[in-house]
Amino acid sequence: MSRPEITYDHELMLSMRLFNNAAMESIEGYFETCSERWLNPGELLLSPEKENNHLYLIVTGRLRVHLAPPVAPPLVTLGPGECAGEMSIVDHKMPSAWVLAAERTHLLVIGHVALLSMINSSHEVAKNLLFILSCRLREGNDMILSSIEISRQFEHFATVDSLTGLHNRRWLDEMFEREITRCQTDNHPLSLAMLDIDNFKVFNDRFGHLAGDRALQTIAKILRQSLRPTDMIARYGGEEFAILFPETEIDAAAAIAERLRAALVARGDEICFKKDTPPVTASLGVAQMRRDDTLKSLISSADEALYRAKSVGKNHVAR
Repeated sequence: MSRPEITYDHELMLSMRLFNNAAMESIEGYFETCSERWLNPGELLLSPEKENNHLYLIVTGRLRVHLAPPVAPPLVTLGPGECAGEMSIVDHKMPSAWVLAAERTHLLVIGHVALLSMINSSHEVAKNLLFILSCRLREGNDMILSSIEISRQFEHFATVDSLTGLHNRRWLDEMFEREITRCQTDNHPLSLAMLDIDNFKVFNDRFGHLAGDRALQTIAKILRQSLRPTDMIARYGGEEFAILFPETEIDAAAAIAERLRAALVARGDEICFKKDTPPVTASLGVAQMRRDDTLKSLISSADEALYRAKSVGKNHVAR
């Protein structure tokens, strides 16, 4: 194929990132092996399914880059002066993305051999290609960091109760089970308390669910502030909370439970924000782990103690 007329336009070549500040006379001869290509909108240029041995410089138009088959929005859009295909030339592997025309696009096509010759003949071309590759690497790192952050956010929302900000039942099942296994393996004591807000259904029926939600949020804050750093708390469901006390025998766990009950009473004005609101109290049942306990059986033992706390008049701690 005859060499394209655009190769004689030095101003156009210098506008390309690859040739920025390059001495064109040192590489001009290599353009004889280059060619031009026109793409129609939506036409595929590169894909992971086809080998690539060319670098494509965008003269006019735009290219879309997709990391998955091009049905989702593009990762990035490349415009005039930018290039595509450089990664597969450097690492001799299949392209890592799908690249297609966003509109009618005019390309300068540089073959693998011609590109290497340009690099050998011009330090500026070599430096510019290195800069392009470093930008691609930085973009990849940014994308990885963004993906990690998104994953962390999903993980956070998957394990945190949206109303109270405490961990939820899913987190409880995993983390409590892990802590129980650790204490059993190390032959350390462990206790668990089940806390239930007294007469909460009556409170909701009288003042509405919005007031009930606000009360739960305040209760969760008070409980969190009243626990030791090593204690673990989660919203078990509705108005019930589960609290794990690692390496703690039942006497100490019952004392902490009593402190939680008293804190809710002492800070009742924060929970009951209306003058005619009845005081919100809590009952707690505490159980210590036995050698053969599972999380399910330990919760069942704490629930039995909670039932006893309710049966003696509520606002009480039982074991």
